[in-house]
Amino acid sequence: MSGTIDANAVNAFVNDCYPELGSRCVDIGQDFAVAEYDLNGITRRPGGYISGPDQFRLADAVFWFLTFGVIGRMEQMNVTSELSIRYVRPALGEQLFARARLEARTRRSVVGSVWLWCDRDEARKVSVCQGTYSLPPESSGESVS
Repeated sequence: MSGTIDANAVNAFVNDCYPELGSRCVDIGQDFAVAEYDLNGITRRPGGYISGPDQFRLADAVFWFLTFGVIGRMEQMNVTSELSIRYVRPALGEQLFARARLEARTRRSVVGSVWLWCDRDEARKVSVCQGTYSLPPESSGESVS
């Protein structure tokens, strides 16, 4: 993996190409990524719950970040080809985090698992996901390393 792909590089890249994403990379490696969702300004469900769509949005973002570490470059055009989510328990907290883990990689796709949790209790999952990201050809011209 390129030494330039770290959380700061990912965040600068995302701020440049997709500033309204609402997620920031916390950590990244060749086979994982961790992200946090900005809960400021989101509308919570009754009872203070973080909504399913907000959880899904973070899951998709951390999966996108995972692809950067897996392929060793940052690409705008890695795209979700499928992502499913299961809500395990209500998401209550002041922070929402997600961790993506690589399950398999082919020439054209990345398969991974994602789990989300609130605050600092990673062991207490609020949702789990499985998905696939399609990768652009090497010569897409939109990569940054």
